[in-house]
Amino acid sequence: MTSVVIVGGQWGDEGKAKITDLLSLKADYIVRYQGGANAGHTVSIAEGLYKFHLIPSGILSKGKTCIIGPGTVIEPQFLITEIENLQKQGICLNALRISGLAHVTMPWNIDVDKATDTVGSTGKGIGPTYTDKAKRIGFQLQDLMSKECLESKLKKVLTKHNQDLSRIPGINKEYKLEEVLETHLALGNQLRPYLSDTINELYEARKKGINILYEGAQGTLLDITFGTYPFVTSSTPVAGGACIGSGVGPTSIDYSLGVFKAFNTRVGEGPFPTEISSDQEVATMLRQDGKQWAEFGTTTGRMRRVGWFDTVLAKYAVRVNSFSGIALTKIDTLDSFDEISVCVAYHNRETGETFDNIPQANAYFLSQCDPIYQTIPGWKSNTHGLKSWDELPVQAKAYINMLSTILEVPVAIVSTGPGREDSIICKEIF
Repeated sequence: MTSVVIVGGQWGDEGKAKITDLLSLKADYIVRYQGGANAGHTVSIAEGLYKFHLIPSGILSKGKTCIIGPGTVIEPQFLITEIENLQKQGICLNALRISGLAHVTMPWNIDVDKATDTVGSTGKGIGPTYTDKAKRIGFQLQDLMSKECLESKLKKVLTKHNQDLSRIPGINKEYKLEEVLETHLALGNQLRPYLSDTINELYEARKKGINILYEGAQGTLLDITFGTYPFVTSSTPVAGGACIGSGVGPTSIDYSLGVFKAFNTRVGEGPFPTEISSDQEVATMLRQDGKQWAEFGTTTGRMRRVGWFDTVLAKYAVRVNSFSGIALTKIDTLDSFDEISVCVAYHNRETGETFDNIPQANAYFLSQCDPIYQTIPGWKSNTHGLKSWDELPVQAKAYINMLSTILEVPVAIVSTGPGREDSIICKEIF
């Protein structure tokens, strides 16, 4: 019996969905513990290509129970549409469970997000939903199951929300209580079959010795506390967030798996010390422009910023998450490079200091840092689709071992392509 948490070690988009899908073959429960429809998880299996936003990526593994935990935020109509689209693709969702404690993204949350965003938000209302939660004026999914409860809460807060909207330029809306009540009771009724006491369900599963996989969204460097604030998400993607967002205690987690892309990417605003901005040829090669798995956001479609692997920030992620192992993805993207650069330290322009560890991912601090690179030979050989360590080119092994040595964490999985089968298992986790 093992409980594993999967965490992005960078700014999201590391390939967590592929790793979740792979490990879900040996897990019995898969739990999404934070975030909302701002996540974009893409999984490729023999039957086709699937994109997830709220539903756990492990839903493709038959016979598994998939939970949307209390730490998530749910836009009901978006979730219903996602469910319906997956059903049209032949995916059975009978094993989907949703916590009634999850907070609901209300329509005005989306209005506010789109009108006031300054940090590159997805516009899905995630930040305003978590804000309402913290201000104690939010709505939980279980509220949508009772007319009396929902009506009572709306009477308390709707006037204030309308007043707030009236002060925001570009928003010309006023929500009517009866319309919101009717719409959301109907949405709640559609989601009612999936509502479950997920906290107790996980407690009982743990007692029975059942394998549990906790799936995070976004990444460590987007964490509301530990990320490059203020250019962060509004939830807690780090390993500790799995406990908060699922309703389990810290002793329930046995293994923390950090997912890192073999280079760095970022969507939206914020510091990015290793970003490649001057050499567009290298940036284009890393972004794989024109290919199916090019670096464009699943949720937003925005082009991702790209750069070389940053071991300084990666070591910070290791400390924050206590990673037991690493899953390294997109190694095949580097196949055509003559040389590969790795950031091994920073030089701070303001203080003149050089260092290979940072105390925190402070946005201003990082904006003053220039990367110090170590360059190693590329392998100029195909790694796409390889399935065993022995098949890897010598220099590819050297690159992987170099990262593992610097981070002081063993590599458990190497992903050599988008497919479930395009994987090298260096260590069995379950």
